[in-house]
Amino acid sequence: MMISIIAFFLVFTIIILVHELGHFIAARKAGIKVYEFSIGFPFSPKVFTLFRHKETEFTLRLLPLGGFVSFSKDGDEDAKELFEASYFKRASIMLAGSLFNIAFAFLVFIPVFVFGKHIPFIDAIMSSIQTLWAILSGTAIFLFNLLSGNSSMEGLAGPVGIASMAGQAASKGLLNLLYFTGILSISLGIMNLIPLPALDGGQLFMLLIESIRRKPLSLKTYQAVNLFGLSLFIILTVLVTYRDIIRLIA
Repeated sequence: MMISIIAFFLVFTIIILVHELGHFIAARKAGIKVYEFSIGFPFSPKVFTLFRHKETEFTLRLLPLGGFVSFSKDGDEDAKELFEASYFKRASIMLAGSLFNIAFAFLVFIPVFVFGKHIPFIDAIMSSIQTLWAILSGTAIFLFNLLSGNSSMEGLAGPVGIASMAGQAASKGLLNLLYFTGILSISLGIMNLIPLPALDGGQLFMLLIESIRRKPLSLKTYQAVNLFGLSLFIILTVLVTYRDIIRLIA
């Protein structure tokens, strides 16, 4: 049980930080200021500041699960610089997190094939590309079928289910845990592109609406949609976690 918990925290935090690093680097490239890069759950209290670089404060939160970047200064919720940026810059920032997750998975799979399958480095790169495509297409098809009502939620896993799988992978060795990390990183990258509120895909969809109407949506609209999306996400997580617990007990 302890192995599962440790493996879950480690794997989940790594792939979330990779995702947020994508947003961070893309924002810096676009000239948008990032005021906080945090290790930890967004709504947990700040423990201390690790260090500062330019305007960015790198912090550790009380619940060290995942991470986030903040475009708001001094706790404000407006993020004016981000919302005043061009459509292209905002889209690139929103897309960067998922792209980093996919690129990270590609890099993780290579040592798995080199040391696990004992194949040459070039062949490992090709195997990594093939695996990446297979998981990408498979996950996209599953999510499409799920959203269109042609599939059930049986394939979804919440924190408890992910922790169980992470523990099983860790018990089989580092390479298995790396492979599982890559799969989870791809899944997170794709799921974040679903056009649902509070996800990157939802932000991109709202950005598309803005570009079509040629008029920005109000900050209150963004806040309301994100709050709704967050509430929906929490409800879904609770339901999936309940299914995970029932499945484990059974």
